[in-house]
Amino acid sequence: MADTHQESGGAGDFDLSQFYQIFFEEAAENLDLMEQMLLNLNLEAADDEELNGIFRCAHSVKGGAATFGFSDVAELTHQMESLLDKLRRHELQPNAMMVDVLLESADASRGLLARHQAGGEGEVPSTADLVRRISELASGGAHIEAPAASVAVPAAPAVAPTPVAQPVSVAAPVVPAGPKSSRSLVIAIGPLTVPEQADAIKELFRDIAGLGQIRDAVSDRPDTRVFEVDTNSADDDLLDLFAFHVSRDQIVIKEVGTDAAVNPYDDDPLPGAPLAPLPGFGFFDGSPGAPTAPASASEAKATAKPGVKPVAPAAQPEAATIRVAISKVDQLINLVGELVITQAMLAQNSRALDPAVYQQLLAGLADLDRNTRDLQESVMSIRMIPMSIVFSRFPRMLRDLASKLGKKVEFVTQGEATELDKGLVEKITDPLTHLVRNSCDHGVEMPADRVAAGKPESGTITLSASHQGGSIVIEVRDDGRGLSREKILEKARERGLDVSDQMPDSEVWQLIFAPGFSTAAVVTDVSGRGVGMDVVKKNIAALNGTVEIESSEGFGMRVAVRLPLTLAIMDGMSVGVGNEVYLLPLSSVVESFQVKSDAVSTVGQGSQLVKVRDEYMPVIELEKVFQIPRFGSEKASDIMVVVEFDGSRVALLVDELLGQQQVVVKNLESNYRKVPNVSGATILGDGKVALILDTGALVRRSRH
Repeated sequence: MADTHQESGGAGDFDLSQFYQIFFEEAAENLDLMEQMLLNLNLEAADDEELNGIFRCAHSVKGGAATFGFSDVAELTHQMESLLDKLRRHELQPNAMMVDVLLESADASRGLLARHQAGGEGEVPSTADLVRRISELASGGAHIEAPAASVAVPAAPAVAPTPVAQPVSVAAPVVPAGPKSSRSLVIAIGPLTVPEQADAIKELFRDIAGLGQIRDAVSDRPDTRVFEVDTNSADDDLLDLFAFHVSRDQIVIKEVGTDAAVNPYDDDPLPGAPLAPLPGFGFFDGSPGAPTAPASASEAKATAKPGVKPVAPAAQPEAATIRVAISKVDQLINLVGELVITQAMLAQNSRALDPAVYQQLLAGLADLDRNTRDLQESVMSIRMIPMSIVFSRFPRMLRDLASKLGKKVEFVTQGEATELDKGLVEKITDPLTHLVRNSCDHGVEMPADRVAAGKPESGTITLSASHQGGSIVIEVRDDGRGLSREKILEKARERGLDVSDQMPDSEVWQLIFAPGFSTAAVVTDVSGRGVGMDVVKKNIAALNGTVEIESSEGFGMRVAVRLPLTLAIMDGMSVGVGNEVYLLPLSSVVESFQVKSDAVSTVGQGSQLVKVRDEYMPVIELEKVFQIPRFGSEKASDIMVVVEFDGSRVALLVDELLGQQQVVVKNLESNYRKVPNVSGATILGDGKVALILDTGALVRRSRH
């Protein structure tokens, strides 16, 4: 199906393409919300508000797609809307087959929208089969190929958005069954701060076939536009359509020859809402001037004309959030980071001042220090987003996977409100996805096996998040079969790994992270290739995180991922080598000690080892790694700092320990270039640049 982007051209035309990005974002949010509500739908006793909420999501996507000429999306979502309309009118009883086809249709809509967002590139996916299945179900048929769902998600209160609360709720006119006669309407839009908003609405009648005719009419106020419209569209469809350009409380509709303005959502005003038409619309209330709004609801009731009822402004609550580009947030964080560095410089330079002479200045610097820290915490919290953003994608995935495997799984989430830095959320999603899939595939047994073992037929997979100190801990737990120590050791011996029967369980469990390691007897399209767990550990280690496993055979297992709260700020230990200062991530530092010359042994090819409590570990001299020049009077390095990465430890030889501090991490690669053994940089209080060492690279260096 060809793209039909209806873009205006020529002088005075209004280009709808400027709204594309807003539409794509809002459509994605509506599809996500619809998926969540479908997964939470109680098929035995579906709530009317739940069904209405799902219908409104499909309605908004369909209307927006039709407005912008994305006819393939509009057609598919129109079919979804038809089925949902019958469900909410109780003409049909919802069942698992309907949920399946609606979920698949939401996925297809995402794909179509992604293609339009990319400019129409790529092959056009076919939706004919989905349209056929939806039509068959809407007509009361029972034939459908998709299997029934098998994941039980604990019932949650349905999030049913009020139609006017949707920032983009663009609805094209719905043509009902049977012909509908055209009506003549008068539509007033205002007060307007940007006249082009009304021009955009006027353009809709030219760009959307079948919407009707629109003509300018006389307005008694400069900030109000009035139109005469001939259309066969319903009032609520017109309000949906116009609300993309102006808020609903700026629109009043009345039929020619009547005094009644239309509110499509409520026959009675909301408590406290004004009953009169929009202030200043002399066109409706007959007054030539611009009267002020009534001071109270009682005054409004006294002054309102009978039968006149605009869309209640109270129906559109004040927006609680704003949409801001990530680039702007990152720029703000960078500027606050610069402010923190400047404040640290002032604090360091002020240490030499006499408190008796500069008392007021030092007090001001102390206030600046406190306010800067508060500002830094507030700005960093902007990037923090709740884990529910990550958790929300798993119910659907588990539903499909469990259905494919023939298992019954109940999915439980805990700590969805726990917040994590956006950069970490994006990078932790894939590892968590693999862990959840692993629990469903390897952990949870088949229903018959669970019953035979005295367990409930449905397995439970729990995903939780919590703050512990300066870290966040994300756990994936299941009540399945757990890990088999014997199978893991047997497979490790087959692969030639150095293992023994005396190994503690904690070390045996870590073997599953070895590349290519798998205990699956059969390779399927779900798992068994031994690819995944090693990538999970590698990705988490790249985020300065750790992975821990606990398991009890026959009872289940627990995987705990521990991560820092943010990658933009880190706690570090500063060390000095010559005239240079380096920073080590504090999470990697194990201990530090002063070394004696006889404790270091030289082995083949000049490599050095140090003995620490009966354990030998490689020694890395930072002086040689970074080729730091030495002068005759400088002392030799005699302090070692032990750092750990991926289960391996090395001892770094440094001159001195300078202390611990919180630093703002700067990306060295984007500002300069990639430097070996360095993960980033920061600016110290004295204005010098200090490199942040990549402990993972240093550990890997020692292995070679």
